Amino acid sequence: MKTLILSLGLLLAGVSYAVEEPLYKQHGDYSIFYSAFNSSFIAPDIAVANNIVRGKDKGIVNIAMVKDLGKGEEGEVTGTVSNILQQTQTLEFVAVREQNTVYYLAPFEFDNEDFLTFKIRVRPESKDAKTIYPYEFKFQKKMYLD
Repeated sequence: MKTLILSLGLLLAGVSYAVEEPLYKQHGDYSIFYSAFNSSFIAPDIAVANNIVRGKDKGIVNIAMVKDLGKGEEGEVTGTVSNILQQTQTLEFVAVREQNTVYYLAPFEFDNEDFLTFKIRVRPESKDAKTIYPYEFKFQKKMYLD
């Protein structure tokens, strides 16, 4: 599990230098980190351990809600991904818990050079749920087959 977080962290760090747009959105006290990448970036043994199907046309979207640095928060994450033809897939997020953190992964399929729009809705858990409203955002990513 530590290897998966390390791999995702390194992937995010490498990608952040390649794009000018930050890979997070701010929602009150929460930073919502997001990324989408080819499933083949995950090592086969890590994929098996986390029930991730790898393939040249399969991607993973990763969402983490962070209030305190280094600690992902529990919550609800839903979303969709659409291509330019408006073909839409519902994202089925699975929580991955490691030590004192949690992040959410969802698989999706794509074609080569697909320009995808991800629409994500998050709602961090809170002791007073009335003070935390759902937050919706979208981001776009062009995906390439391996």
